[in-house]
This record gives sequence, C-alpha cells and structure tokens, in this order.
Amino acid sequence: MPGPGEFPGGGGDGVVGVPDVALANAGLDGAEAALDIRDLRSLLDCIRFVRRTAVQTAVHLITTGVMLALLAGIAIKLRIFGGGP
Repeated sequence: MPGPGEFPGGGGDGVVGVPDVALANAGLDGAEAALDIRDLRSLLDCIRFVRRTAVQTAVHLITTGVMLALLAGIAIKLRIFGGGP
C-alpha cells in the first residue's frame, strides 16, 4: 500500500509527498481543503456554463442576422418597400 502522499504505483521513483507539497503550495491543505476544492469545482462548473451560454448567444445572434438579411433581400427583390417604376 502506498503511504500518505505517495502516488499509486510510485515504484521508488522519489515522488513521496509530492501531492501534499503541491496542494500546500496551492493553498489547498488543512482543515478547509475539501471545502476549497469543492468551491473550485463549482467555480469551474460556472465558467463552463458561462462559456456555453456565450457560444449559444453568439450562434443565436448570427442566425438572427442571417435571417434578417435574407428577409431584407426578399423584400427588396419583391419591391415590397418603395414601389418604384
């Protein structure tokens, strides 16, 4: 069994304690570590949601613009506005 802080399968390659040091360097050690990691995961979920919503909004705006351009072209072609000769 690997000891605390060892990577599974770390066959004596000198990685003992590396995860603990990395978490400590990131400020994710101590009693509040689980709550901090949960907060970070929640923040990442929010960022993904905002990114997805922004892409959907851009697609919606582009689609609406193309449809308006098509309708304007049809109106000009059929001379709906401005009766001309």
